[in-house]
Amino acid sequence: MTSTGVTDEAEDSGPGGYAAARLRLLTEGARSGPPRRRALAELTDGWLAGLFGAATEEHTGISLVAVGGYGRGELSPRSDLDLLLLHDGRDDKAVAALADRLWYPVWDLGIDLDHSVRTPQQARKTAGQDLKVHLGLLDARHLAGDLGLTASLRTAVLADWRNQAPKRLPELRDLCAERAERQGELQFLLEPDLKEARGGLRDATALRAVAASWLADAPREGLAEARRRLLDARDALHLATGRATDRLALQEQDQVAAELGLLDADALLRQVYEAARVISYAGDVTWREVGRVLRSRSVRPRLRAMMNGRNGGKPVAERSPLAEGVVEQDGEAVLARTARPERDPVLPLRAAAAAAQAGLPLSRHAVRRLATTARPLPTPWPAEAREQLVTLLGSGRPTVQVWEALEAEGLVTRLLPDWERVRCRPQRNAVHLWTVDRHLIETAVRAAGFTRRVHRPDLLLIAALLHDIGKGWPGDHSVAGETIARDVAARIGFDGADTAVLATLVRHHLLLVETATRRDLDDPATVRAVAQAVGTEHTLELLHALTEADALATGPAAWSSWRGSLVADLVKRVSGVLAGEPQPEAETAAPTAEQERLAVEAFRTGGPVLALRAQTEPPADSAPAPSSPSSPSFPSPLSSPSSPSSADGPEPLGVELLIAVPDQAGVLPAVAGVLAMHRLTVRTAELRSVPLPDGVEGSVLLLDWRVAAQYGSLPQAARLRADLVRALDGTLDIAARLAERDAAHPRRRGVEPPPPRVTVASAASRLATVIEVRAQDAPGLLFRLGRALEAAGVRVRSAHVSTLGANAVDAFYVTRGEGTPLPGDEAASVARGLEESLRT
Repeated sequence: MTSTGVTDEAEDSGPGGYAAARLRLLTEGARSGPPRRRALAELTDGWLAGLFGAATEEHTGISLVAVGGYGRGELSPRSDLDLLLLHDGRDDKAVAALADRLWYPVWDLGIDLDHSVRTPQQARKTAGQDLKVHLGLLDARHLAGDLGLTASLRTAVLADWRNQAPKRLPELRDLCAERAERQGELQFLLEPDLKEARGGLRDATALRAVAASWLADAPREGLAEARRRLLDARDALHLATGRATDRLALQEQDQVAAELGLLDADALLRQVYEAARVISYAGDVTWREVGRVLRSRSVRPRLRAMMNGRNGGKPVAERSPLAEGVVEQDGEAVLARTARPERDPVLPLRAAAAAAQAGLPLSRHAVRRLATTARPLPTPWPAEAREQLVTLLGSGRPTVQVWEALEAEGLVTRLLPDWERVRCRPQRNAVHLWTVDRHLIETAVRAAGFTRRVHRPDLLLIAALLHDIGKGWPGDHSVAGETIARDVAARIGFDGADTAVLATLVRHHLLLVETATRRDLDDPATVRAVAQAVGTEHTLELLHALTEADALATGPAAWSSWRGSLVADLVKRVSGVLAGEPQPEAETAAPTAEQERLAVEAFRTGGPVLALRAQTEPPADSAPAPSSPSSPSFPSPLSSPSSPSSADGPEPLGVELLIAVPDQAGVLPAVAGVLAMHRLTVRTAELRSVPLPDGVEGSVLLLDWRVAAQYGSLPQAARLRADLVRALDGTLDIAARLAERDAAHPRRRGVEPPPPRVTVASAASRLATVIEVRAQDAPGLLFRLGRALEAAGVRVRSAHVSTLGANAVDAFYVTRGEGTPLPGDEAASVARGLEESLRT
């Protein structure tokens, strides 16, 4: 049935006919996208016109007008209707009665309605006071009644908009910026709001309003297609959820992707991100143009006339040289009049580097000219091209907007074809703030701040650009990235030695942080393995800087002062090995004075001893007095490790909880369970056996934890110790207490996490077996793992707990009872048992 036929049926059948025709239209498999939106708008137009005609015989002095999205003829399945009943000031009771006969049938069908009743003068006055109302009226469309009344309002509203543009456009720009700050950037969000986030449908509407002002216009290429893709995604979202929502939640993305005929949720997000990127870039260009126009208008007319008179009536634009073929003009980097891109293949990189170094945006017109006329670079690149790329990457924050301009016109993938696989690629990990491609640029921005601390800044910056380039390929992205990095490095002109260093950096860019947080640094095998992988001190220096830049560019959960101190400690140890310094063969370092005091006190009292402190630097020998039966009070702690640090003091690394307890079975699950009962989140944890001083037989287990209170402040020391004593002697059933709490306060069910994975790290230690656990972080996780290890009959020499966002990565150094590593088959059996315990 055609849309006209559907409309006729709706008019003939009243509200019931409209509802049936609407349902049929929305369930037609053959019609979707713009045709369905137009057909739905036409269907609704006909129905509302019928309601209007049935409600009044008046055809002059009153009209029904669609505004906003409905005015544009774009109705998604669950869109609300924006309607204005326009009248010439006639009797209020008659107008109110007509409004009731229009609005109530809409409400009866459960359709959301945004309605108003105004005269043209009232509409213009309200628009003058409320920018959002003015924006909606710019799309006013006549539905029924007096066409002349509607047309006159449209004409007046557009005239008002153009006359008031110097005032309204800055207001609109601020409104867009405020919304972007509140909603975030659509092109990077895992659960984006298709309408409100930056680069979404609201911004596309704002660009239409700018064009209507006649002061500036948005880049047209790709903009209509980007809007269409976002509207299509919203249509599919409405159909999948049955609700009027614009937020693309994780649990609905697969269904929305299927509705659009896409492979999976990643393909959906990538398509949405690409559309948002087009709209965001168009917005950046348009608002810069608006700013230039308004600044030009603010020049005193007399001075402007004098300037124009000197140039034959044309404005004079000052041009300052930036580089060969590149000048600054009106706040942008543009091509010089003498520039010849068709003869100068390095010009795109030279222009980009000059713009970034000057902190200027690269003119869209310049980028378009470069994209259409510049000669391709030869392979390998000439030295100047490589140097200009390094200069661009080393420019810091201005690199981002210049790189985005190059990407908008396809220049990046022309220079680096492998970039296409990571462009707009989502990262389904809440720790990551950015898509893969933007993360790579953010890493280069961070690395630019570290170039003074490495001997080869160029290798650091290129490694930052390429370290995750393998995420566009299946398998381990570090392994795939190593191959790609070799190819790219050779293509852009690095020699064999530099190419090998870059390949090593990409292959092992996660090595330092993973080793520092998940392995025992006192184990010589750990340090030797890192030294062997890195190879040279110069490479270690570069890898250290890359590790920090990568983590800082990932997000706040990926880096902390404590994490940085662990990496620095590892780098120092590895540097010693590479320098040929003798390494201790002892499996564990000698205890500090603080640890020794705690151990002696625990042995003397025969029970646990606790000490708590705010940590501002790696553990030292000085510490507060321990909490024991004879000294039950805690030192005054911070309320939580996330408390802001003093502006005058060092940054806190967290709240450190030290527990010493005589060596016995069940310590790890007991401590972990007590902390879970008290709603303490374990950020990092280490467990080790501390020998007692000479002359004292026996050993004490020392647990070094960094914890945070989930709610409120940390519990009292006395309560923690009392519960720990009961947990160790078996009178406190931790499992039952945790189960009761979970039953009383079940957690909200969200996205199904990937299943846990437990592996044995081969050759990670000479004196113990290392079992690594990757699972969704949850209250009581460490307690469950400790219980499973106890049940397996293995002894935990040390534990290294690391939480990254919603993911826990824990490493346990385990041995048999006599202290020897587990044979291969036994280790595999323990790993399987741990994994099964986490799946149940």
